[in-house]
Amino acid sequence: MNGFLSKIQTGLQKTRSGVFSRINRLFTAKRKIDDDLLDELEEILISGDIGIDTSMYIIERLKTRVRSDKYETGEELERLIHEEIRAILLNPDTAEPANGLKIILVVGVNGTGKTTSIAKLGYYLKRNGRDVLLAAADTFRAAAIEQLKIWGGRIGCSVISHQPDADPSAVVFDAVSAAIARKVDYLIIDTAGRLHTKTNLMAELNKIFRVIQKKVPDGPHEVILVLDAGNGQNAINQAREFRNIARVDSIFLTKLDGTAKGGVVLAINRELGIPVKYIGTGETVEDMALFDPQAFVEGLFIRE
Repeated sequence: MNGFLSKIQTGLQKTRSGVFSRINRLFTAKRKIDDDLLDELEEILISGDIGIDTSMYIIERLKTRVRSDKYETGEELERLIHEEIRAILLNPDTAEPANGLKIILVVGVNGTGKTTSIAKLGYYLKRNGRDVLLAAADTFRAAAIEQLKIWGGRIGCSVISHQPDADPSAVVFDAVSAAIARKVDYLIIDTAGRLHTKTNLMAELNKIFRVIQKKVPDGPHEVILVLDAGNGQNAINQAREFRNIARVDSIFLTKLDGTAKGGVVLAINRELGIPVKYIGTGETVEDMALFDPQAFVEGLFIRE
């Protein structure tokens, strides 16, 4: 099996053994499709951090298809729910950008694994032959700067940084200048996880955007929001808040291996329309996978 696909499916083990094992048991009981079966399925979905709205959407879709096409068996219903879940999942854009410097801005609440995720992404890019530079623009936490430097040393990436409490946009200016001068392929910028108000955070991010665009007019090329899968529906709320104040292109979902709440991916895709593109599946820099909808669905329903 492809290494990334294996990581996705291994990372879903707790989710699979929790909510989705209960769904599998419904199907293997060889019951006919009736209102009681669909009600049980709805209850299980809602309990699995998929969210009420998305769970209701899936159930209504199933009811419509069962009525119109006269499906009767649990085996048929199992195929239908696979199809409906797959249809919800967005295909992330994994195409290689055009030649030249690519700037990635990473945002997210402190404690979600933002800095570690940057290291994993940098390591992945370097392993694929790309030159990578990191920027420590989360200057409000001295620990964040130091942590990024440590990770940079481990994965062989230089880190542009200033002193704690320095102006983040000044760090970004120096980092973009260095990236251009060194002709690197990727610049990954760590940003503050939280400022005192949403207004402050929005103003800071807007300032960073302006600094980038003075030197690279079409940058940043991707804005990644880091979310902790273990936060379940709270992760949805965080994503909604960030989307309301800043551009978000994709999600890096961390700690998938440590939670039974992997169903939150469905709610992120359907309710927010933001693709999950990267998944953290463990503690080391190698423990990252590019999101694959087919592998994700298969990983939810593996019978163990």
